[in-house]
Amino acid sequence: MKVLIAGGAGYIGSTVASACADAGISPVILDRLVTGRREFAAGHAFYQGDIADGGLIDRIFAEHPDIGAVIHGAALIVVPDSVADPVGYYRANVASSLEFVAHLLRNGCERLIFSSSAAIYRVSEDLSVDEDSPLDPKSPYARTKAVCEAMFADIAATQPIRVLSLRYFNPIGADPKMRTGLQLRRPTHALGKIIQAYHEGVPFQITGTDWPTRDGSGIRDYVHVWDLAAAHVAALSRFDDLPGPVNVVNLGSGSGTTVRELLAAFNQVADRPVEAREAARRPGDVAGAYTRAGRAERLLGWRPQYDIAEGIRHSLQWAALRDEALPETPAGS
Repeated sequence: MKVLIAGGAGYIGSTVASACADAGISPVILDRLVTGRREFAAGHAFYQGDIADGGLIDRIFAEHPDIGAVIHGAALIVVPDSVADPVGYYRANVASSLEFVAHLLRNGCERLIFSSSAAIYRVSEDLSVDEDSPLDPKSPYARTKAVCEAMFADIAATQPIRVLSLRYFNPIGADPKMRTGLQLRRPTHALGKIIQAYHEGVPFQITGTDWPTRDGSGIRDYVHVWDLAAAHVAALSRFDDLPGPVNVVNLGSGSGTTVRELLAAFNQVADRPVEAREAARRPGDVAGAYTRAGRAERLLGWRPQYDIAEGIRHSLQWAALRDEALPETPAGS
C-alpha cells in the first residue's frame, strides 16, 4: 500500500513518513518546501508543489495508482503569524484544502486523514477536553482547522470519501532513530524556545503568567512526535473499520503540563539549567488544554509510549545534530 502525505517534508509529516515506511507502507511525499526540508523526503517518492495544483495531483495519482489513502498535513501553523496575516492563512489552509479535496475526489481517493489541532477547543474549567467538547478557536490558525473539519464533513456527507480528523495536541521530540526532527532553527513552541535559550545561555521567557492554571503559566498536553506518527500508522490500518463517513480523534498524552513544569522537566534532563523570565502573553495565546484519553485507544488501538522526559531528551539529541543534517539553504530549495 502507498500513502500520499501532503506536508510530508515537515516535522510531523516526515516522522509519519518514516513510521509508515517502517510498517511497510510506502510514503509518497508532496510538499511546497516553505518550511519543509528536501532532506526529509530522501528515499521516498517526492513531489515539490502545492496541494491546490490539480495537474500535479493528477500526475501523482497517475504515477502511483496504488495510493490507498491520503494524509493531509500541509498547513501554516504559527499562531502569531496567523493573527498578523489572516488572509494568507485562510488561503493556504482553507482555500488550498478545498482545491485539494476536489482533486482527491476526481482521482478516486476514498480515505483522507486530516491533521487538525486541539487549538480548536473551548477551554473548560478544568482545562481538559475530549472529542465532544465545545469548539471555540481563538486564533485565525485555529479557525482554519475548524473550518477545514466542517468543510470536509460536509463533503464526506454526500461524496465518496471518508475523513478522519486527528486533533494533535503539542508534539515534542524527534524520530528516535534521529532521521528527522524539528527543522526550524528558531521554533515558536515552548520546548523549542527552551532549547534555544539553553544553547544561547539566556533565560527562557514564560509568555503569560496569569492563566487560570495551577502555577499561572499556560498548560499543554505534550505528546511525542513518534507516538503521533504511530497513531497515523494505526489509523491507516484501521481506517475501514471506523464508523461512519467522518471521525474525530484526539492525539495527546492525556495529562497536562504547565510551561513552568516543562522547564523543570527540561532542567532535570539537560546538563545545565535554563533560567526563567516572565513576559506578557503573545497575540492569539490561550491558556491551553489537555485531552481526556479514551477514543484513540478504542478506535485506533493507540496509546502513547514515550513520556515527556524522553521527548525532551530526543529533542536535545536532534538539536545537537540538526545543523549538520540540515545545512543552511534558501527557503524552498
